[in-house]
Amino acid sequence: MANAQELRLAVTQGDPERQARQRAAGKLTARERVERLVDPGSFVETDTLLSRDGDFAGVVTGCATVQDRPVCLFAQDFTVHGGAMGRQQAQKIVKVLELARKTGCPVLALCDSAGVRVDEGAEAMNAYAQVYAKMARLSGVVPMIALVLGPVVGGAALIAQLADVSIQAADVGELMVYGPLVVSAMTGRSLDAKKLGGADAMAAQGGVALTAANEAEAIALAQKLIDLLPGSNLEDAELQDTDDLNRLLTVSDPADSEGLLREMADGGSFLELYPAWGQELRIALARMGGRTVGLVAGNAQVNDGMVTPAAAAKAARFIRFCDCYSLPVVSLINSRGIQVPEEKNQAWTMTAAAKLLYAYAEATTPKVAVVVGSAIGQAYVAMGGQENADLTYAWPGSVISALTPEAAVQVLYQKELKAGSAADPLADRKALEARFAAEVADAASAAAKGMVDDVIPPEQTRQYVLAALELLSSKQDSNPPKKHGNLPM
Repeated sequence: MANAQELRLAVTQGDPERQARQRAAGKLTARERVERLVDPGSFVETDTLLSRDGDFAGVVTGCATVQDRPVCLFAQDFTVHGGAMGRQQAQKIVKVLELARKTGCPVLALCDSAGVRVDEGAEAMNAYAQVYAKMARLSGVVPMIALVLGPVVGGAALIAQLADVSIQAADVGELMVYGPLVVSAMTGRSLDAKKLGGADAMAAQGGVALTAANEAEAIALAQKLIDLLPGSNLEDAELQDTDDLNRLLTVSDPADSEGLLREMADGGSFLELYPAWGQELRIALARMGGRTVGLVAGNAQVNDGMVTPAAAAKAARFIRFCDCYSLPVVSLINSRGIQVPEEKNQAWTMTAAAKLLYAYAEATTPKVAVVVGSAIGQAYVAMGGQENADLTYAWPGSVISALTPEAAVQVLYQKELKAGSAADPLADRKALEARFAAEVADAASAAAKGMVDDVIPPEQTRQYVLAALELLSSKQDSNPPKKHGNLPM
């Protein structure tokens, strides 16, 4: 039986040949990743010597600080059984997750795993079950961030999905349900790992929230997230006064979602999640007036900002994430409603739209909405309706209606269309659409009906929103007593 010092050397130094192969593949070792992520000298390892007959768990676990913020973390070690999950690895991970629950610390998962310890049989499957159950129960208690820093296959891929935010390093990260060999055997098609689970593929499918060029950038993004988020659901995100509260917006084009996000955020800095998926809606974390907020912006440059299933799903999950940690939600609405679905996708579209509606309605965190362009149908109901937002403002010239002007004219003005000029019926239709937008669906009409609280100058939008957030900082609201709601899935 080796003594403690020998065991410590064996586990901390690792196998030189396997570590050399890890570095040759362009990857850091698990301990090197931890060292780069945390503040110097802050890492306190847990279960360092856990082993069975000289066989180690293939994961480094412990607690540390990141930019002076306490965190709990685990880093899978690909040089030990390919980082595959087994009973010892699960034992270490579950323990550090429990420490996170007790101490109210965010969790960082540095994933690099070939999957499951096949040699352990059913025990290995039970090991995954233990980790999944702990993460599910920890969801909404402390933020969980997963970094995909190598092959993350099968059961390991679900760890990244159970986290609140996942980050993939494009040069080394591969996230997939099955590896290329299994896919080839099952489908007869040959796919390489990058095409199957590379960063571009996962970003386009919504498999990861953020992508980075390499491990260093992925670690920097994780550090930025830790800076923006609270430690747990029992504390507020840190205030950082970094910008003029009275700064005016220079962007007044509703279609310029990039400019609007930049100018609403303190210092023009925001962190967009899922930028390549569901692009009709954009979601981002930023600071406004020093406090962290969730920004949701309609992107009229893609599909008129219409609510698609992907856009609704990503925004709904983001709203619920913000609500978990009492992050205010600011919605910049510019959407021509729900996308008209293909016949075979009607149920999917309805369910996704219901998710978005449900997420906004259930959230008790402060919610402020600004209609900057179009708010058609369920886009207004879900994001800016008086039941789903605490305060709603609108820009002059914005359109708030059950139907788009084009559709409304077809329903309301059939006689006028029939009596229109035969020489130029299109001009008559456009005139009627403008009339509907100006007389029936304009912001002033909505304000007169109590559908928005005020019509505001676009340049003062940030000032109005910051004032609303300050007012709502003492908001107290809760849902009726229940175990949990039944989110439309």
